[in-house]
Amino acid sequence: MPDTSYPPIGQPQVYDRLRALGIPFTYTDHPATPTIDDGRPYWGDLPGTHCKNLFFRNHKGNRHYLIVFQCDHNMAIHDLEHILHQGKMSLASEWRMDKYLGLKAGSVSPFGLVNDAEHHVHVFLDENLKNYTHVSFHPNDNRASLNIRLDDFIRYMDSTGNTYEWIKLY
Repeated sequence: MPDTSYPPIGQPQVYDRLRALGIPFTYTDHPATPTIDDGRPYWGDLPGTHCKNLFFRNHKGNRHYLIVFQCDHNMAIHDLEHILHQGKMSLASEWRMDKYLGLKAGSVSPFGLVNDAEHHVHVFLDENLKNYTHVSFHPNDNRASLNIRLDDFIRYMDSTGNTYEWIKLY
């Protein structure tokens, strides 16, 4: 019988994957934090850094990208287009977030890859994240955050089946 003793907030698939991989995490619940500024008061005691996650599509709408970087930085779409060499990009719609990641706006996270059975989304991870021992993300619900070691996050990424690459964003 599956373990159903999940923390109260987040998609069970996230916790199932982390437990299957033996990845420990620190769970923090908080009010809904759809923006980085909303979340800052709740991440102060967590080691490492919280990550900003942006979900884009290409001009044709046939390729989708998750871009993950440290939360204190901002990236203009034009700059990302230049750095990533993927052509013209735009933020993906809520419909696309739901279709490819099973997520709603304000809850985008690499943990959404557990819902991408076809491994459609390619992930760009900023090289600067390697400067932190821990990273944190929403468990596919912006009313909580999970903090994990960076090396465990990489193991999680390897388990998803999605392609990803490290790239210098700033």
